[in-house]
Amino acid sequence: MADGQLDLVEHFVNSLHMHEGREDEEQFGSPEALHAWLAERELISAGEQVTEGDLRRALDVREGLRALALANNGVGLDAAAVARLDRAASRAGMRFQATDGSPRLEPDAGGVDGALATLLGVVATAVAEGSWERFKACPRDCCQWAFYDKSKNRSARWCDMGSCGNVEKARAYRERRKTHRAP
Repeated sequence: MADGQLDLVEHFVNSLHMHEGREDEEQFGSPEALHAWLAERELISAGEQVTEGDLRRALDVREGLRALALANNGVGLDAAAVARLDRAASRAGMRFQATDGSPRLEPDAGGVDGALATLLGVVATAVAEGSWERFKACPRDCCQWAFYDKSKNRSARWCDMGSCGNVEKARAYRERRKTHRAP
């Protein structure tokens, strides 16, 4: 789990659970499913409408955040995914709010755009606080699970050493042995 509010972003990115050898699990398979997820987390009201366009923008934000998390883990940046994130974010305006003496970024829109602005505000805060670089995604193509790197030296590479880490270390070991045995 991520630290603080990044936990919300982690759950958002992990709304697509990829699997090796079987069908992926997509939590946002319809506008209604996205609405339910956002409403459960009080990011939109129960009466808000969610359209196909809202769903596409939410998926663009999710995959753009995944691309950034992969880049935090040393994977090349997916420029197309980040460009779609940037386009979706342009509709999710934020404003500076300090009326209660506690400065913060607040959504400047309602509905799904406001919910996306809230998520992006969490990311902006994490960047400012220096914790964003710890938000990573597993580099295995069949996984890409987002996680918060809690290691002391910020060097965690895999979402879980018991699964992805072991699989990749065993694969690398077999490759080294195969190369070593080759004439």
